[in-house]
Amino acid sequence: MATIPSLPSRDDVARIARNTTDITGQLLDTAGNITRIAINTFDPRDGSGAEALRVLRETTAELAEASASPQAQEAFYRIVDTLTRLGTSGAPLATHPVSEPAQALLTALGDSLLPVLDAVEPAVEEAAEALGELVAATSPLLPTAAGVMAGVLLALAPLIRAAADVLRDSSPELRRIADALTAALAPLLPLQVALAERAAAAGAGVVRATLPPLADLTEAAAAGIKAGRPLLVAGEEFVVSGLEHLQPLLLASAYRAGRVARAAAVRVSAAVSPAAEPGVVVAVTPARG
Repeated sequence: MATIPSLPSRDDVARIARNTTDITGQLLDTAGNITRIAINTFDPRDGSGAEALRVLRETTAELAEASASPQAQEAFYRIVDTLTRLGTSGAPLATHPVSEPAQALLTALGDSLLPVLDAVEPAVEEAAEALGELVAATSPLLPTAAGVMAGVLLALAPLIRAAADVLRDSSPELRRIADALTAALAPLLPLQVALAERAAAAGAGVVRATLPPLADLTEAAAAGIKAGRPLLVAGEEFVVSGLEHLQPLLLASAYRAGRVARAAAVRVSAAVSPAAEPGVVVAVTPARG
């Protein structure tokens, strides 16, 4: 049997009444503020309200005058007519017989591309991650490359301006060149279209004739690659082991070249430094390893 809930105490009733009174007072204050803002905005005794009403009346009158002009009415009619024609001409496309092959083509493309995308997704993710690592590794070079690019652009700016001035001054000659080229090439366009059609037909025949031998050649090449895979693996192992043996020599050579370059830079700096003592001749000679 369900228990009867206890009645609220006198303190609970007083607290609920205080909360209700506070909320009601806040709502009344908010309504009063909104009313005061509206009165201050549209009060004719205040300059702001009268100015707002005047600007609103002038804007409405100008809009009404502009929309009532014959040009605006004609533009509206043309817009409505265009939208109506688009709706009536585009609606049958959904049920037109031509839409069925298009839908079949889209379905076939989707069915064919989705497995390909699923297959190449890991390779694409791996390539993107490797590219991100490469960009992060080469990030110290980016400011230098940006500075070089900015310098090249600054150096090319005068040349571009000079070229623009020359072309602007030579606009009649350019127009004559364009007219001559148009007059010379216009008669050739029909001939080019006919030749393109003949070339397309001949190319299609060549492709049909060469596809079977190409397929046979590809199968033979694939079989040869499968047969020579151990030789390729052995060659790769040989190249990698050679690089591993050459790595200490390359590192030592790079270290020695860097030390020589640093020594030469120090001596050149000492030779051209203004703080060098007078009468002291500094010779620039490469350091020996």
